[in-house]
Amino acid sequence: MKVILLERVEGRGALGDVVTVKDGYARNYLLPRHKALRANSANMKVFDAQRAEIEARNLKAKEQAGKAGEKLDGTAYVLIRQAGESGQLYGSVSGRDVSDIINAEGGKVERSMVVLDKPIKTLGLHEVKVRLHAEVTVTVTLNIARSADEAERQARGENVITSQFEEDRMASEEAAQDMLAGGAGSQEGDYGDA
Repeated sequence: MKVILLERVEGRGALGDVVTVKDGYARNYLLPRHKALRANSANMKVFDAQRAEIEARNLKAKEQAGKAGEKLDGTAYVLIRQAGESGQLYGSVSGRDVSDIINAEGGKVERSMVVLDKPIKTLGLHEVKVRLHAEVTVTVTLNIARSADEAERQARGENVITSQFEEDRMASEEAAQDMLAGGAGSQEGDYGDA
């Protein structure tokens, strides 16, 4: 299906371009969200008559997104989640979780604006892109930890999983040294002549 784009669409074209897309993509995504019009002669005339207005509206939306993006870009958010010993989360962090934490901190982000290339399934610091407008994308940092103390340690740059394994190894070595020093299995004392 041929459509006229009313805004820049990633991987398809810019405002005013006439592009060919799959029918389902046009019917289910572009047309209902007012991102495109069917490319017929009547719509071409309407678009040409309103092109300046559409461009002005798009520019205004881009400027508003840019202002919001300045406040949001580079911010960090802490998410407390349950995880196993190896740092694997019980579940994953979704776009809804990211938008909820940003909105709770005073931002204004919809779930559809969060761009997750792959689900987040481990503890640590993760950079997530948020597309506020077709031409405005910012990056936020998620600090996913099991506790607030762990989140602080991760924020300082410490890898809490490896340090946990290191602490466990040191405790095991100390226990082994205590057993050797105490003479495990040997008995001291005067037992007399029995």
